[in-house]
Amino acid sequence: MGTYTPSTPINQLGRGGDIPEPPGGGGDDGRFPDSNLPDYGARLRRARLGLICAIATVSMVFVSLTSAYVVRRGLPTFDDSSRTYFRDWGAVQLPWLLLAINTVLLLVSSLTMEGARRSMVRRAALAPLRSIPGVSLGEEKSFPWLGMTVVLGFGFLIGQWIAWGALKDRGFFVATSPSSSFVYLLTATHAVHLTGGIIALLWAGATSLLNKPIEGRRIAVDVTAWYWHFMAVLWVYVFALLALVR
Repeated sequence: MGTYTPSTPINQLGRGGDIPEPPGGGGDDGRFPDSNLPDYGARLRRARLGLICAIATVSMVFVSLTSAYVVRRGLPTFDDSSRTYFRDWGAVQLPWLLLAINTVLLLVSSLTMEGARRSMVRRAALAPLRSIPGVSLGEEKSFPWLGMTVVLGFGFLIGQWIAWGALKDRGFFVATSPSSSFVYLLTATHAVHLTGGIIALLWAGATSLLNKPIEGRRIAVDVTAWYWHFMAVLWVYVFALLALVR
């Protein structure tokens, strides 16, 4: 009588005779180890983590400046000639109208930046459908959200420059008094960080001009948008600080 010999050795079967499982998919994202497709989800998470670290660093800088501003305001100065203490903290006549206009410009730019972010998220979500042959979603009207944000950002910086000129016309320079020094320091530090945001905006716009992958452009716009929102909130804080603590 003939016998049947299995082609798979017994010792290669799983416990209890189960069939061995096929090789795993290569991670939680469902991609295989030999896949060359970039993991945009992981890149976005890393970019946001880096943004959080940058925001925390900038926040600590302004917390330190605020502490120094409040403490120096209440400290007297010792005069060697008269051997007495006196207060050298004088009120600075700020150009409030110019600063208010600059605030409006920056808040509006935050809205346009949010429009750019949402538009890019929508385009990234529809990109897989557009790649299907025979599927047409129609022509989507695009608004230059990024361009408007860049223009408004430059408008804010120009407005700050005009405000500094108005301070000089009123006789308030960096070395006039400790109060005027802090006004220039706070506003200039914010302007420097905002300039970094404008550079990030130009980089995000360059990714579109260079026809980078839609997911990579989404990451650039997303991170830049949240940083820009932070700059708007930070300026409102500086503006309120200068208005309340004189």
